[in-house]
Parts: sequence; structure tokens; C-alpha cells
Amino acid sequence: MANTLNLNEHDTRDPNPWLAMYLDSSIPINQTTKQALMRDNDSKSRRYLLPIIVLWSKITMFFIHVFKFFFPKLVNSSKVLHKLLAWGLRKFVSPDANLLIFRHFHVGTEILQFVSRNIDGVQIKGNPLKPYNFEDVKDDLFLNHDLNLYNFVIELNKQLKEKNITIKKQDKLNLDMITEDRFNHIDFPNRWTNVLDLRSAIELFTPFYQFFLTANDFVRASNSLQLDETMAIYTAQILGTPGHLGLVNNRHPMVPENTYSAAYRLVLHGLAAETLHEILVNVKRNAGRDGVVTPS
Repeated sequence: MANTLNLNEHDTRDPNPWLAMYLDSSIPINQTTKQALMRDNDSKSRRYLLPIIVLWSKITMFFIHVFKFFFPKLVNSSKVLHKLLAWGLRKFVSPDANLLIFRHFHVGTEILQFVSRNIDGVQIKGNPLKPYNFEDVKDDLFLNHDLNLYNFVIELNKQLKEKNITIKKQDKLNLDMITEDRFNHIDFPNRWTNVLDLRSAIELFTPFYQFFLTANDFVRASNSLQLDETMAIYTAQILGTPGHLGLVNNRHPMVPENTYSAAYRLVLHGLAAETLHEILVNVKRNAGRDGVVTPS
């Protein structure tokens, strides 16, 4: 554990806020993820580079927005974008931030699989995204993640309407897809250039995302963050325990936010996914020998 999270170095006159958040157990989250996130929050990159990067990002996004208004499809290459993202993640992003980014796709995939497999009469094939290296990023990983969310909502509700199905509490849950994978098998680069924290990396990459995608793709990606509320509601209906809805910050998908806040909301999106996944992990831990459980 990094010294910044060492309880023995606690100074009552100058307490470390990230140590407090790390020790606090009120919010359910994977401990490896939590440790990486708190170290990331306490990094020099977040303290000193992030304010500069945020300013650059917002100004750049404004000019790209104007450019896209006049030339909406002149630049459109998801392949080039994802090659740049893979290169940037490998060369400049810290191990902690890379762990949080890669883990997010696994967590998101498992949540979608949980919802689809715990609604009687619904069958959704989906497009599982579980990257294990930077080459996997090049296969339109980030774009496919956004498409998965919308295609899932569309296909799910299409079947619900066609088959007259209602999402309801399940007495016996299918939790086979929920794992406690902590990514100890992935060796992320840790060279002197790998310094960017999670928020700085996202802020830095967002203008490139905006530039290389069509306006529709970028706006859809930004709006998809508010589907956190939708996924949380689906899960609450299945579990019959709506308490975790209070942990969702990206809400109201029918009232879209502006794209300039996308980077910050993306971090909240990652936290919402992690907390929801940890709730499902805890449910599975309490499962009986038959692998099913009635949630309390």
C-alpha cells in the first residue's frame, strides 16, 4: 500500500482526505479498485496537471464543436482514434488509472449480463467487452462500449413490449457472470512517462474522441453516461432492493447534459458501475451452495 494510505502516518492536524475515504466503508466498492482510486486522487498529476489539462480540454472542445458544425463528417475514423487511445494509455497513463479503465469494461459487461439473465423470457446476445491488453483497445473498444449500452436498452425493451414481460424481483438469482477479478494478472506499464491520473487522462483524450468521431457518436457517448440510472433501476427491480439507487450520480437520461462535462461524468460513471458491481459481488458471496440466493 502506498504511504499516502498508511494509517501509521496519520496526522490529526493535517489528515489525508483520501486516507479517510479509503478507510470509510459506507460505499460498497472493490478494495483493489478503491485503493487504486484513492492513490490516483492523491497523485501529483491530479493536483498539478489536471487544472491545466481541463482548461486546455474545454477550449479545444469548443473549437472542435465549431469545426464539426460546419464539417460534421469530414473527419471520422474510429480506428485511428482507438490506435491513439491504445498508444496513449500504454505510454502516459499510470498503472492505477489503467487498472480502473480496463476493469470498467469487465464490470460493465457483467452488469449487462446480470440484467439480461435475470429477467424471465428475455434473451439478449450482447457484445461482451473484456479487454486484457492494449491491442484489445484498438478494436473500437470505447465506441463499442457506448453502442452496447444503447443497443442493450433498445433490445431489452423491445422484447419486454413484444412478450408483455415486466421486470420483477427474482427469488433465485443467476450470478454466474459476476466475478471478483482484480486484474492481478495484467502488468500495466510503469515507466517514468506513465504519470497521468484517471481524470487527467480522460480530460486529455476527450477532445480526440470528439474530433475523430461523428457528432452523433460523440453526443451519444456523452449521453450514455446518464444510463447509469437506467441500469440501476433495472437491477433494483430484479433484486427488490432499491437502496443502491442513491449511489447513482448520472441521472435523468431523458434530459441530456452538455458534452463539456463528459469527462467528469465519465469518472462518476465508472464509480457508479463499480459500486453496483460490488453490490452484486456481495450478493453472490452470500449465495447458498446451489449458487442462488434470495436477496435480503
